[in-house]
Amino acid sequence: MRLTPAQIDTIKSTAQAVLGEGAQVTLFGSRVDDLQKGGDVDLMVEVDHVVTDPALMAARVASQVSRAMHGRKVDVLLKAPNLMQQPIHRIAEQEGVRL
Repeated sequence: MRLTPAQIDTIKSTAQAVLGEGAQVTLFGSRVDDLQKGGDVDLMVEVDHVVTDPALMAARVASQVSRAMHGRKVDVLLKAPNLMQQPIHRIAEQEGVRL
């Protein structure tokens, strides 16, 4: 996994600050592979409660993590009981690493 311990802490604390203490974060995509270079940071944030404004919440997490990582592109996928799951959710679950 191509994230430092400090980056992992920042990602987790940001997700929990925006979406609540129970937010669980999974890293997926190219950053999981130690042999690749570069790439954006793909995150799935899972919560066990209804998210009333998912686009805004995902954007908040992405922008705050991006700023903390000096402008690195961050994509955030939300998983909540009231949100429809897409095939990308299964990919994140199968290939991702829980932070």
